Amino acid sequence: MAADLEALRDELRSLARVVVAFSGGADSAFLAWVARDTLGRADAVAATAVSPSLAGDEHTDCAALALEWDLDWIEVLTDEVHQAAYTRNDADRCYWCKDALMAALDPIVRVAGSHEGATVVLGVNVDDLGDHRPGQRAAHERGARFPLVEAGFTKADVRSWSRQLGLRTWDKPAAACLASRIPYGTEVTVAVLGRIERAEAALHRLGLRAVRVRHYGDTARIEVPLEDLPAVLDRREAVVAAVRRAGYAYVTLDLEGLRSGNLNAALPDTARRRSARPDTALPHTARSTPAG
Repeated sequence: MAADLEALRDELRSLARVVVAFSGGADSAFLAWVARDTLGRADAVAATAVSPSLAGDEHTDCAALALEWDLDWIEVLTDEVHQAAYTRNDADRCYWCKDALMAALDPIVRVAGSHEGATVVLGVNVDDLGDHRPGQRAAHERGARFPLVEAGFTKADVRSWSRQLGLRTWDKPAAACLASRIPYGTEVTVAVLGRIERAEAALHRLGLRAVRVRHYGDTARIEVPLEDLPAVLDRREAVVAAVRRAGYAYVTLDLEGLRSGNLNAALPDTARRRSARPDTALPHTARSTPAG
């Protein structure tokens, strides 16, 4: 492992009190556990943003992890699905999602109470910096920090350390928000998010741990890792039935396999470059950290 766990602990100690944006994924779960272990329960709250863009299974797992790890866990309601800037689903959709999260967390860290003066921290890792992620810019603009980046952690480092520490999230498949399944330019609605969630939950019940259901109107395009393609074909009838019950008329399988963030390929290069600009996406300490 290239990254030093003690360096991450030092970053957290320098902040003294944190609110971890806790989605339950491998990165945010690792950060939440280390923060609680380093700073203590009182100074490391885990906050989960609850909205239609969060899959119910992920919400349930956040609650389970908080109980298992004795986290000070809170849920905050976010309203991005009621904002036109988000629902129109242009290249900056993720910006408005993180902006809504930071707005929801603002009273928690500013109003007098047990979390007053805390710094919001996100589980962004070094590998995330090269992709189109305007949400990083929104979080930074509102004062969030990225301790994993500042300590030089890659995705592999997060998973390796999680496994060494005995965290069951070490091999949890990546699970971005449900809106990431909707091509840019297609309106994000609660109904569409619900259809995607039902389809993916049904496929999980069929034993497919890592899966994306990309939404194209009445057509669902299923993505699974290449090694899982035979399993999908072997259970073709069950897969088709499950996705149709969720509300899709047509069911397709992407032979290129699961590629996280592949819908970003449709964006102009200018949008991706703007998202990745280090002077807008990252704090000064993170910009000075070598990217591997």
